[in-house]
Amino acid sequence: LHGLAGARADVNPDEVASVLWKYFTELGGHAKETVDQLHQTELTKQLNTLLESNLRSVNSYAEDLQRRLVPFATELQARLAQDSQRLKEQIRRELAELQAKLAPYADEVHQQIGTNIRQLQAKMSPYAEELRSQVDRGAGELRKALEPYATELRDRLQDNAESVQASLSPYADRLQQQIDGGVESLKQRLAPLSEELKVQVGQSVEELRRGLSPYAQHVQDSLNRQLESLTAQMEQAAEELRTRLATSSEELRAQLSVVAQELRQAAGSDAEGLQQRLAPLAQQLDARVGQTLEAFRQQAAPFGETFGRQLVERLEAMRGKLDSGTAGVEDHLELLEKEVREKVAAFLSTAPPAQN
Repeated sequence: LHGLAGARADVNPDEVASVLWKYFTELGGHAKETVDQLHQTELTKQLNTLLESNLRSVNSYAEDLQRRLVPFATELQARLAQDSQRLKEQIRRELAELQAKLAPYADEVHQQIGTNIRQLQAKMSPYAEELRSQVDRGAGELRKALEPYATELRDRLQDNAESVQASLSPYADRLQQQIDGGVESLKQRLAPLSEELKVQVGQSVEELRRGLSPYAQHVQDSLNRQLESLTAQMEQAAEELRTRLATSSEELRAQLSVVAQELRQAAGSDAEGLQQRLAPLAQQLDARVGQTLEAFRQQAAPFGETFGRQLVERLEAMRGKLDSGTAGVEDHLELLEKEVREKVAAFLSTAPPAQN
């Protein structure tokens, strides 16, 4: 039973939802009859790959889940095709109504959203700086933690070949542990920021709701729908930021691990000429670590500013929509995607245990 619970915990609803969502959006652009079968095979393949990579053991729970997921996805696809059309109409109607209602207060609405944009920029600025400083600090700490390894490797080369060879594997293992530990603590350092940003996003949208409510009497539902769509977009941007940071950290781990792998390979080769082969690696170790960390820093440090710009663009797009009364296709797609994510999470949480 314990194994089953563990396996279930390994299935990430968001990843399953992403596979399904990709399937729906791609399906949307084709003649339905011709591609249904093709896509269903493709979907089955993608879901299987996802489950196999996430469920350490393909136990009876995983097999049961695989069997149930594809019919669930196909049924969801049919439902969404109907929902999509209905939602598109509803948003178009609501937005036109909202725009008509807000038209007499166009200047006030503009000002209100302008104020919100300035407040959001003021709020985001410290977060962007905090992210920069956390990236800098984390990279600096990892650099410092790995420095002694370069010195140690240079010192080891003074020993005789057999002793160098014998000590190389344990040394490479320790180096790898240090890299793994360092990258994990870097990820822990950065993770809370995107959660805090989600909270800030919620507060900003709430302030905007309060600011616009007096002008939107009798059409509060339409306004709420627009703000819900805005929240979904902003939360998605915060989620992308979190993913981007995690991906960059994993890329950093992979690049640093190459050094440990090279040392392991050297340990496996013959002792003859080992010192000469290791000498350049020992000389370059520090510089290579430094360059890799610097590249990570350059890549990850500006993520906060990029996120802030994305949020401002979303608010400006919202202002444009309230001015023109026309919704973009992304509006209804966001709400649909949100629906998919909620349904997948609910499906996974109610998946019955496999029968033994």
